[in-house]
Amino acid sequence: MQLMVAEMKVEADGVLSLALADPGGGELSAWEPGAHVDLRLGGVVRQYSLCGDPTDLRHYRVAVLRAERSRGGSSYVHEQLRPGELIEVEGPRNHFELAPAEEYLFLAGGIGITPILAMVEAVERLGRPWRLVYGGRSLRSMALRERLAGYGDRVLVVPEETDGMIDLDSLLATPNGGAVYACGPEPMLNAVEERCAGWPEGSLHLERFRAKEVEHGEDGSFEVVVQSTGATVLVEPEVSIVEALESVDVWLPTACREGICGSCQTGVIEGDLEHRDSILSTDEQASGKTMMPCVSRCTSARLVLDL
Repeated sequence: MQLMVAEMKVEADGVLSLALADPGGGELSAWEPGAHVDLRLGGVVRQYSLCGDPTDLRHYRVAVLRAERSRGGSSYVHEQLRPGELIEVEGPRNHFELAPAEEYLFLAGGIGITPILAMVEAVERLGRPWRLVYGGRSLRSMALRERLAGYGDRVLVVPEETDGMIDLDSLLATPNGGAVYACGPEPMLNAVEERCAGWPEGSLHLERFRAKEVEHGEDGSFEVVVQSTGATVLVEPEVSIVEALESVDVWLPTACREGICGSCQTGVIEGDLEHRDSILSTDEQASGKTMMPCVSRCTSARLVLDL
């Protein structure tokens, strides 16, 4: 769908927010905290978390950090995109859903505050205990802090230039029986994962903006079968399942092709999977019932997809 850039606003050093609206004034699809949209920006597709109010169906709001090594998306937003222009938008999709819990600890690093904001506001409405620790390089670089001003000491803002890094050792030393939601730079998420390794399964929920490094064996070849039509194709090493399917005119929705957006998620009927995505939980991967064929592979000779 095409949406109009209704507003652009400087939120912090290097951070612009966009309000996207239907050009005809219509309502947009509903979404839940943790959801993201795919934006086509100057020929590339990038994913951005929704950071607005889920009850506002007139606008989708996202915040875009100007990346030092932009791959095309953030530089396009900051240098070329202007209010009134139309952009292609897909979604919303949600692979970072807010699950029920007795209490919540939210950890945000930099632009990772964007999916966390709507979660905090939702949990507050539910009356559940929660705490947010928000770290960044400096106060000047930390966007959307005004949305948190009314929550008092339940929000701890940690600017690195004055206060150092977030003290994850203290925060995550002991499982609290609740849920941990974290979004931010990869080093921060890796550190959170390490400290939550002994927590009960399902306690930790992460949102990554870039694919994590996954150790895996050498790529082998295998056969992929489309259950509904019987279409079959051989997937060679160094060729993704998505690419192999496209060679026989079987097209899956894709956006990132890195295993982080979830647009290509596909059901599996038969096959031994090697998951390389950054989305599915440990339980979802172990079930063998679904996969991200843009990056994941099969270790058996035959893979049957529920297509």
